[in-house]
Order: sequence, then structure tokens, then C-alpha cells
Amino acid sequence: MQQPERHLVVEFMHGAFGALLLPFRWIASVPAALLRRARRSAGESAQLALHASIDTRRWSLGLLKRIEWRRFEELAAAYFDAAGAARATMLVHCRTWNAEVVGIPPLRELSAAMAAAPLAAGAFVTSGKFTREAHEFAAKERIELIDGAGLLAKIAALAPERAAALLELATEGAFLTPTCPACSIKMVARQSTGEGRKYWGCAKYPRCKHTFFSSANAPG
Repeated sequence: MQQPERHLVVEFMHGAFGALLLPFRWIASVPAALLRRARRSAGESAQLALHASIDTRRWSLGLLKRIEWRRFEELAAAYFDAAGAARATMLVHCRTWNAEVVGIPPLRELSAAMAAAPLAAGAFVTSGKFTREAHEFAAKERIELIDGAGLLAKIAALAPERAAALLELATEGAFLTPTCPACSIKMVARQSTGEGRKYWGCAKYPRCKHTFFSSANAPG
């Protein structure tokens, strides 16, 4: 899906979950079906309760870490646009949710992708933090590192109306529910029949068998 072309050309590489990120110039029997519906309803209720517990009226690091991965990418794209960055081409990699600390390996992937493009500039945006080694590596590879606190600071530096627009974008609709990397539709809460482990699964199962586990926004 492509958005209307803007001045800044930013391309997103494959994210932490193997999903194609948005390029931006600017997914039985009757008793079994009933059981799946009950599990889905329970998961939806849990998500509603989680949503109610989060203050979406203002930016916070806690809120930022709750935003599902695809919405986080859209937020990053919208930030670069709102910031009025210079006319340039850059490759952006985003990582959120369970990414509390980002080290060198994903930065190597970004650096290799920049070289293959080839692109002179890159940025890595996360809701977590970066290790000291990651900072040292990024400085050598012309990669801008933006951690959770840094992104909030950058948003706060924007004009109030732009910051408010980004908050509205980030928290609109089911921003806590992950998007299927393959189908680009919202996933549903499921529970394994054997171990009873809760996870996110694609709504198109069994045609799509993508699953997702995250401690940030557990299915409930």
C-alpha cells in the first residue's frame, strides 16, 4: 500500500517480524467454532480492558511501547514527514514491543541493506534502547539511532498541532492488536489446545498460519 508522494523519500526495510514494511514517499465442527468464538471474545474483552488502562491523551514511554508493530512504523513515517526533513533518501528500520535493548546485529542488517540499495543514510527507530556497542557501530555506518525516549523528545519538539496529530494517528482504533505480517489484517487472540498458551494468530487461519507472541500486549 502506498501513500501519496511527499518530499521526503523514506523506504522501510523488513522489520523484526519478517514483514514487508510500508514504503513511504510517503493481514470444523460447530462446538469447535463456538469455542473459537468464545476465545476470540475473551481476547477482545481483555484488549478493551487493556486499552482502558492506557492513557491515550498524552504521549508517554509506556504508551509508545504498547503500540503494535505496524502502527509504530506508520508513526515513524508520519514523524519524518511532520519534521519536514530535507530532500533525501534513507532506509528506516523499526523495532518495537519486545525490543527492550537493541544491539549490533539488526544494525548490521540495516547497514547491509543501505549498501545494497545503495543509500547513504539510514535510521533505526525503536521504543526501547540501544547498547553502547550499537551507538558506536551506528556512528561509523551513518545510521541515526532513535530510541523510545528520543522519539518522544522529537515529537515534543514539533508544533503542538503536529504532535497531537501523531498521537491521534498512533492511538486510533485497534492500535494494541498486532497486524498479520503476511495478510496486513488484524490478528485475533488464540490459545493452544495442548499447553493453553495464549498467542496472536492470523484471522485467515488455516490459510495463513502466522502467529505472534508478545509480552507487551498479551491476548488475555
